[in-house]
Amino acid sequence: MELRKIDTNEQLLTLTVIGDFDASSSKQAQITIDDVLSNDHHPEIEIDLEHVEFLDSSGIGAIVYLYKRLVETDRAMRIEHAHGQPLKMMNLLRIGQAIPLNSVSETTESKTREPHMAELTH
Repeated sequence: MELRKIDTNEQLLTLTVIGDFDASSSKQAQITIDDVLSNDHHPEIEIDLEHVEFLDSSGIGAIVYLYKRLVETDRAMRIEHAHGQPLKMMNLLRIGQAIPLNSVSETTESKTREPHMAELTH
């Protein structure tokens, strides 16, 4: 997993996650998250999940941790481009009720990627 910080403008910092966001990668992400909380002062943070195909409870925990710390300092956060299994996980846990969640539409998604084996068997 890779976590890229993209300074979009003075208002917005984008954190692009590339690869699986699971237990081992959430430990790596914690370093960047702590850096954003301590050293970055953008009022808005966007988590871009376009390149994430798998998200587990540790990845969710890292996202929620960041969100809670940002809210404490009157900063905003949103999740962008959630799709597939990560979107299903966040919907199941109702993450969108607390953190603004903008997902890829199912129509767009089905046109742009091949189905996973698990999807073919159900």
